[in-house]
Amino acid sequence: QVQLMESGGGSVQAGGSLRLSCAASTYTRDMGWFRQAPEKEREGVAAIDSAGRIVYGESVKGRFTISRDNTKNTVLLQMDSLQLEDTAMYYCAAGWRASLIGYFLSSPRLVDYWGRGTQVTVSS
Repeated sequence: QVQLMESGGGSVQAGGSLRLSCAASTYTRDMGWFRQAPEKEREGVAAIDSAGRIVYGESVKGRFTISRDNTKNTVLLQMDSLQLEDTAMYYCAAGWRASLIGYFLSSPRLVDYWGRGTQVTVSS
């Protein structure tokens, strides 16, 4: 069982920045971030595989940057130019089963492990 521990959420004004961090208890091939706002479905934000291939959700392209450190089993999400609609619970995710990193991001059912989540709130 892989344990995922998120940190870095909080409150920020629109236009500001936050950085999320997720530490995994052991190595997994695919890692990423999903988010879920109240009364909305969970959506993929960004994902990265062990080879460094990256995919972003359309709504965050150009604003968010994902990176990972394979030596520390950590994944980071730098969030810039935050908007009100970025407000959500953000979940770290990890897995092995997706054939492509894009499938991992688009299909929460392919995620093997979830973190407990960290709240991000953007205000005007």
